[in-house]
Amino acid sequence: MENDKMIWSCLLHLGMNSWKDIPLNRAPADASRSFKVRCMADYLRTDEAVWRSLTDALGKSGANMLIIDMAEGVYLPSHPELAVKGTWSIEKFQKELARLRAMGLEVIPKMNFSTCHDSWLKDYQRMVSTQKYYQVCADVIRDVIDIFRVDGKPPRFFHLGYDEETPGHQRSFELAIVRQGELWWHDFLWFAKQVESKGVRPWIWSDYCWHHKDEFLNRMPKSVLQSNWYYGAQFDVSKMSESSRPHVQTYVDLAKAGFDQVPTGANWSNDTNFGDTVKFCRANCPAEHLKGFMMASWQRTIPEEQEKGLAAIDQLSAEIKKW
Repeated sequence: MENDKMIWSCLLHLGMNSWKDIPLNRAPADASRSFKVRCMADYLRTDEAVWRSLTDALGKSGANMLIIDMAEGVYLPSHPELAVKGTWSIEKFQKELARLRAMGLEVIPKMNFSTCHDSWLKDYQRMVSTQKYYQVCADVIRDVIDIFRVDGKPPRFFHLGYDEETPGHQRSFELAIVRQGELWWHDFLWFAKQVESKGVRPWIWSDYCWHHKDEFLNRMPKSVLQSNWYYGAQFDVSKMSESSRPHVQTYVDLAKAGFDQVPTGANWSNDTNFGDTVKFCRANCPAEHLKGFMMASWQRTIPEEQEKGLAAIDQLSAEIKKW
């Protein structure tokens, strides 16, 4: 697709070992399956019929980009130990990439390297910021980019995640790991360099800016594509609590600072957020830096959550038609 074309994208999950609220084997006996699938598993939980339904709908929606949350979803040659039962082979995944691209979708990889969402790294998640960790992560990034290549060309973007790495988000974890200060910057810039050295533009969730505004705006490279996210219903910052205000204000702050951004909305908590996100950002962000929008419904690729996943794609389609 043309590099200056407005991005209308959707995030879907192939791998789901990115949430480690509690270990799977510690879930309450009466917990629902939808609760349990939020936790770690030693098998790939993606239902292929649901995956096909969602991607087919996306192909017909008018969207032009699919961001795939990879996690443990695809076999990585440098680290086969990261696979689980049912992890897709490279051959199978590349056939699927061809199908998705034939529908007009630009397909972008996402591997979350936030310590809040890196359960897919298995034992390596406990080795953060060590030489072994850097080597494994460099290998993973290289493998994923190579898997996504088309005619020798790498994907245009690589989403690095990097959200919610705070003590609060990990308060229920058996092991909490949070990078702060210079270590946070050292590691993030290292990840960005790994991606850029392969000819790919790094992409990041922007919520670190909520609590480190000046630092973020001054130190974050403009080469990094930004996705601030907010899933609430209130967009009037004057009516929001002091703690919540930055979630919306960051769209404006990024725009004023000259960052390219793809604002992200959802139908996770209500059905008005995505449309209101588009409306707010269109009114408050200069067109030259507003590169598009992302729908991230945060529904798993399982039958119980298919309906809401399809509804999210319908909401995305409705905004594309309005634009």
